[in-house]
Amino acid sequence: MKKIFYIVLLSLIVLSCEKEDGPVNNGSGGLNVNWAAAADSSATALTNSFWNAGGKYFNYDSNGKTDFHYWPQAHALDVLVDAYLRTGDNAYKNYFDQWFEGVKIKNGNTFDNHFYDDMEWIGLAMLRAYDATKDDKFKAAAIEIWGYIKTGWSDAAGGGIFWNKERKGKNACSNGPACILAARLYQRFGNEEDKEWALKIYDWEKSVLFNSNTGAVYDNIDITSGDIQKDWVFTYNQGTFIGSAIELHRIMGERAYLNDAVRAANYTIGSLVSNSILKSEGTGDGGLFKGIFIRYFTELIQQERLDKGDRRRYIQFMKYNGETLWLQGTAKPAVLFGPDWRSKPASLTGLTEQLSGNMLIEAMALLEKGEYLQ
Repeated sequence: MKKIFYIVLLSLIVLSCEKEDGPVNNGSGGLNVNWAAAADSSATALTNSFWNAGGKYFNYDSNGKTDFHYWPQAHALDVLVDAYLRTGDNAYKNYFDQWFEGVKIKNGNTFDNHFYDDMEWIGLAMLRAYDATKDDKFKAAAIEIWGYIKTGWSDAAGGGIFWNKERKGKNACSNGPACILAARLYQRFGNEEDKEWALKIYDWEKSVLFNSNTGAVYDNIDITSGDIQKDWVFTYNQGTFIGSAIELHRIMGERAYLNDAVRAANYTIGSLVSNSILKSEGTGDGGLFKGIFIRYFTELIQQERLDKGDRRRYIQFMKYNGETLWLQGTAKPAVLFGPDWRSKPASLTGLTEQLSGNMLIEAMALLEKGEYLQ
């Protein structure tokens, strides 16, 4: 009955979708979305509804609230890079230089920040911008930020990078992205020290915050008490652990890393969901969490050595989440996304929630282009 209800519901929603980016019948009784067109629409919505042309950064919400938060700016740049790589359209690339200028100014005319994880996201996004453009300013800034980040490491609690400069706790969110950044810097520029950093950060996070039996990534450890916060398991920490494992699998060629990524992925799609849809983790910072998971989960799907059965399961999960968001959870024609991918936002939405939706739609377009959805 549930399956019949879902098919009927999707069929009804088809009638209200726009022709150019709506679903089409695939000839076998199912529905396919034109994901490239959907991604075009969602990327355009990001710039139309959130870009602050005067300040050269992204507003806090779709109603023009100008509050500046550092780390979502990184993911907004990431989405623009996704769109540029997908289309080759310079309209997306034209934002990169403006972003670089505006975000630095709004952060106090520096890329240094109180939060190590925020800097890691900015560094990762600028490294991707460098990959896309070969503009040396993005490379130089990413390396500069990496220098700031490394000062967050200490031997307290056995190692790891602090969450922020108060140096009280060490979090998954400040170690997973740091490992990814170090590993990518090594792969691009060949500095052996960066590889060693990636390995030691990963080994610390795996030994302290990863449950290798269940695949759960715990949020943080308090260095004073030694207590690990095991009640907080979030999609974005799962995602960055997966991303770390993938990068080290690329570097080292050891299947153990891929196995770690699979455990973390299986936990996420089995436990951090509501009826097989990634659950809402709220607005504000939480609005970005599941989009980050989607980014690295999509990389896992594309790994050549991934078990074919796992790949099929993961693709089905992605299709169900993507179709549900696009057909049920997208406010059209504005193309706005909310924290619950089953429900359309009412009159406005926040930048973080929008970005998670953008990342899912871009991921679906990427998988479609790579013929994974067939």
